[in-house]
Parts: sequence; structure tokens; C-alpha cells
Amino acid sequence: MDGSQLQTEFEFTLPQGYTDDEGTLHREGRMRLATAADEIDPLQDPKVQANSSYLTIILLSRVVTDLGDLDTVDRSVIENLFVSDLEYLQAMYERVNNQGSNAVETACPDCGEAFAVSVYDGAVVESGAQSPSPGGDATPPGAGGPDVEMPGEPDAGGDGGSGK
Repeated sequence: MDGSQLQTEFEFTLPQGYTDDEGTLHREGRMRLATAADEIDPLQDPKVQANSSYLTIILLSRVVTDLGDLDTVDRSVIENLFVSDLEYLQAMYERVNNQGSNAVETACPDCGEAFAVSVYDGAVVESGAQSPSPGGDATPPGAGGPDVEMPGEPDAGGDGGSGK
């Protein structure tokens, strides 16, 4: 091991944001890495057993540790996110938990050289290194990758949902 510390929390900015009952918009937040318990315990929840799509809500409510000035981020907050924000957090969960960083691969349009950039701030990330930025982007467990539909993720024929 090279002595570098494991990054366990990642900052994010929601595309739309959550509006609380007082009308305050909350967009900046933090997500922590998921534990095995975060993925296993919700499977015992009656709501998940009745509707597997609810797994996403519970998972995100466990790993999103901060959102704006809210005292807590609970199921109700996650349930009332706009669909674009829910999808953003799902994608972030996937990246930070499966890749261990807040980076996505891209390529130079001129020379074609592949490299990674931080989703949070666009900074180039060295290959094999963790994102130097505090931000992140990923999707909750159960999603096998970007082409795999995740529980709770709206499909192409879905109603699109509604957010708060």
C-alpha cells in the first residue's frame, strides 16, 4: 500500500435541488461509501419486499449524509427529490462504490488519449489514483453498471415520476 488514505465521503451538487417545507433550496451535499449493512439491511424492510424499486430510496437515505442545511436526510427527503436528482445520486453511488472515485473516463478529441476527470470539478485525475476533489458521482447497489437498470430507476416506458 502506498500510504494514501481511502476517501470515504464525496461532495456533490444536485442538478435541481430539494426544496424543503419553508421553500429553501438545498443542492450541496455529501455521500459516504456504502457498507455491506447498507446493502443488506434494507432487504428486510417491508416496503422493499413489497416493491423492490423502494430499495433505491432506502439506500440513498442511508448514504447521503448531508444536504444543504437540513438536519437529517431521511427517506422522505429522498422520496421527494426530482427524478433528475435521484438519477444523479444513483449514478454517483455507482461510481464511488464500484470505482472508488469520483471520476469518469473520457478521451482527448484531438489525439484520442484516454484519461479520467473528476465529476465534481472537472480536474484531470491520474490513472489509478483517487479523485483529488472532494466530490463524487455514482449509483446504488444492485446496478451492475451504466447499462443495467437499477431498482427504482425509471425505465424508458416509465411515467417519469415527479419530484419536489
